[in-house]
Order: sequence, then structure tokens, then C-alpha cells
Amino acid sequence: MTGAACGAIGRSMTDDPPFSPALLPAGFVDLLTPDARTEAEGVATLMGVFASHGYDRVRPPLMEFEDTLLAGSGATLADQSFRVMDPDTRKMMVLRPDITPQIARMAATRLGAAARPLRVSYAGACVVVMPAAAEESGRQIMQAGIELIGPDSPQADAEVMSVGAEALAQLGVPEVSFDLTMPPLVPALLEEANISASVRPVLMRALDRKDAAAVAELGGTLSDTLIALLRAAGPAKQALEQLAHISLPPRARAFSERLAATVAALRKANPALRLTVDPVEFRGWKYHTGVCVTVFAVGRAEELGRGGRYLSSDNEPACGLTFRPDVLFRTIPPAQARQRIYLAPDADAQVAARLRAEGHATLAALPSGTPHLTGPEHDRAEALRLGCSHILSGATCTKLD
Repeated sequence: MTGAACGAIGRSMTDDPPFSPALLPAGFVDLLTPDARTEAEGVATLMGVFASHGYDRVRPPLMEFEDTLLAGSGATLADQSFRVMDPDTRKMMVLRPDITPQIARMAATRLGAAARPLRVSYAGACVVVMPAAAEESGRQIMQAGIELIGPDSPQADAEVMSVGAEALAQLGVPEVSFDLTMPPLVPALLEEANISASVRPVLMRALDRKDAAAVAELGGTLSDTLIALLRAAGPAKQALEQLAHISLPPRARAFSERLAATVAALRKANPALRLTVDPVEFRGWKYHTGVCVTVFAVGRAEELGRGGRYLSSDNEPACGLTFRPDVLFRTIPPAQARQRIYLAPDADAQVAARLRAEGHATLAALPSGTPHLTGPEHDRAEALRLGCSHILSGATCTKLD
């Protein structure tokens, strides 16, 4: 091989293509206006509704030690977590993939002595290794939600969902559907019926796929009951009527009755809310212990949010609901920009302050460095170039034609 050939191979193996400063890691994006504005104003609206119901805001850190964040219920998040080493302690740290386990930790430690019921709200960014659903592409996601810690009752479940429904209505999200399930019901039923431990995972997958033929083959003496549960899904009223007529052993029946009681409490608080029930849905509910809910906008496949009942870090009952602002705000019109007013060099400062207080954006004239680029015509041209609708000169605000 000639020296020239060796040199060509060396360049092809070692020379990287030119690096673009706009290049970002897969799943991470710059959020620009109007999307960034819509997200910021939308989150503020959500948090305002939460606060109006007594949910006090907290802000957990973006990173925690692996041993802390991935303990207890957080263990289910291990495969979704980015890890880095703390250069000070040499311990592994985790970028949070979900905020709920952090709230559970705070409730058991920093807020352990706080009065119950404990109501907290939160909003912040999370980072996941892989998107949760096929239609999502982001690895940096936003979360905003509430947690109600202490009481374990249908009314507590209903309060969390009802506050969430009010927040969505305040945002103007159209045709919302709250889809309820009870993940512990089927495992309790299989255990009480002594279904073989080796068969349970396969049977659960068949139920998840709504595969009645596989359920009939695998379910043995429980087949008719399981198929009846499969069919007891749909609008809440009809689904619960069917569920009430299915013969269930004591533990499974208790879960079924709790689901019905939560729907009744939610109906009382929100008579017009669209509710569906699926008693065998369990996918994605790894650490939940009671009623769970997924929120959709009718006609859209993306989840707007999800939540449910779980045990906090010290086994204290808790219930929460987490929204995905990055998904949620795709269902509403972009937030309107403030009307922009150009401030000429002689603009009255007090009038400009009043305009800002009224909700306008003011853009101050800055020296161009070129003496001849001054005067009313230059101000007008600058105002138009910067997207302004008015010019403030002195105390007079003039609309641009």
C-alpha cells in the first residue's frame, strides 16, 4: 500500500465532519416562541388552578443520588434514568425521569411533620432515556402536577382528578376524557384463584392485548370471569353496571367497589366530565396501588397526563396526577404575543411604564452608531422591522398604518 493511500485512509477514519453549533443530542430540542411562550403561560395557568385548591408549590432538585431517587417506588424508573458521577462524593447521581418519587421522598422527610392532608404541586423538566410512547420523540420532558398525601378514600381520588379537570378547562383543552382503571384488581383475582405463577405473566399480557381467545385458553376455570372483565370496558356507567354483575372473590370485589365509589365521587364533583373505565388495564402502572387515570383529548392518541393512587416513601397513602405540558399545549392555540410598542428616543418613561403595566411589550430605541440614521422615519422603519404595531414618541402613542 502506498503512502498516499495510507494517508487517505487515515483522513477518512480520523477527520470528523464539520460540527454544527445547532446540532443537539437526539431527543433534545430548542423550544422557540410561540411554543416556549405557550408552555410558560400554560404552566402558569395550571399552577394557578392548583394553588387555588390549596396545593402549595414545591421544587425538587433536577438531580439526586441514585440510592435515594431509585429507592422504593422509584426503582421502577431505573431503566429510564441517566446517571452521572458526582465529582465530590464519587457517588452516582440520577437526572430525574419523573417528579412523583421526589414528592414521595419529600413527604416522608422534609414534610413529614406537615399537617395532613398534605397538598403539593410542582412543575419542572425531567430527562428520560427513551420516550414513553412511540408517538413521542423527546427525551427532555416537562411535568406539572399535584399530589394529595395522607387520606385514602374515593373522595381524595376524585379531588385530584377534579382539580385536574378544572385546570384543563381553564386552559381551554377541548373534549377531555378521563380513562380510569384499577391495576391491582386482576393480580388480586389471579392470586385468589390460585392461577400458577408461571401462567400469570402470559395471561396478563393476553389481557393487555384484549386477546379473548388467549385468555380463554390460559384462564382455566377463571376464563369466563376474565372475559367478562374484558368486556366491562367503555363509558363509565355501562362498564360499572357490567362489572357489578361479575362474580369476584373478596379482594378483587373490594377493588371493583373502590373503583365504582371513585367514579361516583367524581361524577358528583363533575357531572359533565367524560369518564371511561377499563378494569383490566395495567400497562405502565408499576407501583400504583389503587384507582389510576389516563387523560386524553378526544380524537388524539397522545396522553395529556396520568396519575393514580400509590404509597409514599414511608408507605403513607397518596394520590397524584401529572400532566405533560409539552403534549398538552399542542391541543390548544398558541399563546398570543403581547402587542409591541416601539419607544422612540424621546418616549415618556411614565407612559411607557403604564403601557407595560397594561400588558404591552415596549421595545426601546437603541443608538445605531450611524448619525444620519435618526429621526421619525428611521423610528418608523425600526418599529416595522421589529414587528411593532405602535410608536410612542413623547407621551403620544401612534398606531402604525
